[in-house]
Amino acid sequence: MLIKLFPIPLLIILAFPISAESRCTVRSCTALASYYVWSDSNLTFISQVLQSPLVPYSTVNFDPILAYNKQVANKDSVKAGSRINVPFPCDCIKGEFHAHEFNYSIRPRDTYDKIAREYYSNLTTVEWLQRFNSFPAANIPDTGTTVSVVVNCSCGDADISKEYGLFVTYPLRPGENLSSVLTQANLSSDLSGLVQRYNPGVNFSSGAGLVYIPGRDNKFPPLKSSKGISGGVIAGICIAAILVLLLLAVGLHVGFFRKKTTKEATLLSAASPDLSAQTGNAFGSKAVESTPAVAASPGLTSITVDKSVEFSYEELAQATDSFSMANKIGEGGFGAVYYANLRGEEAAIKKMDMEASKEFLAELKVLTHVHHLNLVRLIGYCVEGSLFLVYEYIENGNLTQHLRGSSREPLPWSARVQIALDSARGLEYIHEHTVPVYIHRDIKSANILIDKKFRAKVADFGLTKLTEVGNASLPTRLVGTFGYMSPEYAQYGDVSPKIDVFAFGVVLYELISAKEAIVKAYGSVAESKGLVALFEEAFDEPDPKEGLSKLIDPRLGDSYPFDNVFKMAQLAKACTQENPRLRPSMRSIVVALMTLSSNTEDWDVGSFYDKQAVVNLMSGR
Repeated sequence: MLIKLFPIPLLIILAFPISAESRCTVRSCTALASYYVWSDSNLTFISQVLQSPLVPYSTVNFDPILAYNKQVANKDSVKAGSRINVPFPCDCIKGEFHAHEFNYSIRPRDTYDKIAREYYSNLTTVEWLQRFNSFPAANIPDTGTTVSVVVNCSCGDADISKEYGLFVTYPLRPGENLSSVLTQANLSSDLSGLVQRYNPGVNFSSGAGLVYIPGRDNKFPPLKSSKGISGGVIAGICIAAILVLLLLAVGLHVGFFRKKTTKEATLLSAASPDLSAQTGNAFGSKAVESTPAVAASPGLTSITVDKSVEFSYEELAQATDSFSMANKIGEGGFGAVYYANLRGEEAAIKKMDMEASKEFLAELKVLTHVHHLNLVRLIGYCVEGSLFLVYEYIENGNLTQHLRGSSREPLPWSARVQIALDSARGLEYIHEHTVPVYIHRDIKSANILIDKKFRAKVADFGLTKLTEVGNASLPTRLVGTFGYMSPEYAQYGDVSPKIDVFAFGVVLYELISAKEAIVKAYGSVAESKGLVALFEEAFDEPDPKEGLSKLIDPRLGDSYPFDNVFKMAQLAKACTQENPRLRPSMRSIVVALMTLSSNTEDWDVGSFYDKQAVVNLMSGR
C-alpha cells in the first residue's frame, strides 16, 4: 500500500509518493530498504543505522542482510556505488501511514543533511527529520542524544495486486529512470505498468524521492501471471458467498435475540461521578431509564453494557457454592477471585467491594471496549450487593506461580519467550490500536495469566488509565506495584505508555532469572535491591555475559540458548531505560520478540544450535 502522510510541506510531498488512500491498515509487515553504498560506508555501519534500536552497536547480526543480498560475497567488503537491500519492520503509524522509526545516536558535527543524505542514503529527508525531532537544524546536540529517523515503506495494495507482500523502499538517484530501476531490482520490463500503478504520478527520472518496488524472497514469492479464473476458483467463490449469507443470517438472529435480552446495569456513580459521565462514550451506549435489579440509591445511574452478560447474584453464588473458600483461586488488591462453572462454561469471578467502584468501572470499560487474543476475556458482570466481574477461566494460573512456585515444573525457555511475546502483543494492542489509548499501569508477572497451552493473557485492568492520542500526560495518583514502577511515574506521577514498557522490562528480567521484582538480601528489607539494578550491575561488569550467566534461573539448567537469553536481557535493559523517550514502543518490542521466538524454535528442534555452539556463544567466540 502506498503512503499517506500527515499534512506536510510541499517539498516533502514531492519527496515521498502518496497514494489516494487516506489511511493505512493496522497490519505490519517486513519491508526492504534499498541502501546506496557510499564510499566510506560498510556493512557494519549500515547494519547499525538500519537495525532495531533495541540492539546495541556491539551486537551486529549480518545474517538478515546477507539473506537478501546473495551478490555480497564478503561481508567485510561491499562495493561502493552498489545497492543492498536491508530488511526492516514496516508499521502502520497511528493509522495514518506505513513507516518505521529508527533511533540514530548523534555524533560530533552531525547535521540533518548528513544524516539523511549520507548515513541513511536518502531514505529520509532533512524536512522529514525536522518534523519528527525537536532539535532545530542549526542546533543539533553534538553527542549524547538520539534523533528519530522515520523511513517510509509499503505493505502492498490489494486494489492493485494481491500477489505482492514485500516491497523495497527505493530512493531515486540522478541518472536513473524506470527501466534502470527495474533492472536494479531484477524485475522484468513487463512489470513497468504495475510499478507505475504502485507509484502514481511519480517521475522516475527526477533523481530524487522514494518509490516502492515489489521485492522477492522465499516468504513473498514473485507475482504469478493470471490468465483467467478457473472453474474451481469460481465454484469456491460461490460456496464462500453462500457461507457468508448463512453467517449473516445467523448473526442477525443472534443480534436480535441479544438485543431483546440485554438488561440495564446499575453502577455506583456517587463516589466517582466523573467516571459515570464517561461510561456512555466508553461502551458506545447511552444512559437509559429502567427498573434496576437492585433498589436504586441516590446518585445511582443506569447504563446499558453491550457485549457483556448481566448475571444475578443467585446465579453467581450457586456457581461458586456461595463463594466458598474451596473455590477461591486468588486474591488481588481490589477483591478475591473464585472458580465457577457458569452456564456450562468455566469462569473466574472477581468479587469486589462497593468502595472499589472506580476500579470496577475502569476494568469493565476496557474489557467491554477491547478484544484481543492476549487479553483476558470478560464474560459479564453483576452489581447486586457487591460488584462482580466474570472472566474466562485461565487454567494454568499466573506467571509468578510458574516462575517461583515450588509445586510447578520450571518453564522451559521456549515457553518463556512465547509468554513474553503473547504479553507484548496484548500490550501493543491497547497502546497502538485503540482510541483512546489504554495504559495498564500495573503490569507484573502476577497479572499475566497462562492457559493450558502455555500461552499468555494480560489481566487485571482495574488501574487502567485512558489517554487521548497526542495529549500530554498529567500527574496522577500513584497506583501500581513497587519494583515495576518507572522512575518518572514513581517520582512525578507522569503517565504514558512507556510506564507499561518499563514494567514489561522488569517482567522480562523475571522470565530470565525467576527472581522477584524486589530482591531481598538475607531477608533484610534495608538491603533489598530492585531487579533492574541487579541486572544493571551485571551489564556493568567487564564481561556482561558472565555477569548475566549468574542471574539466569538455575532451574533452566543448560536447556537454553545463551545468546537468546542475552538478547532478551538487552531488550529488557532497553525497556527499563531511565529516560522514557529512550524506551522502545511495544510495537518494536513485539518485532524483537518475534525474532527471538523464531530462534528459540530452532533451538527446541535442535536444528539451529548444538552443545558446541552454546559453548562458543558463552565464551564469546
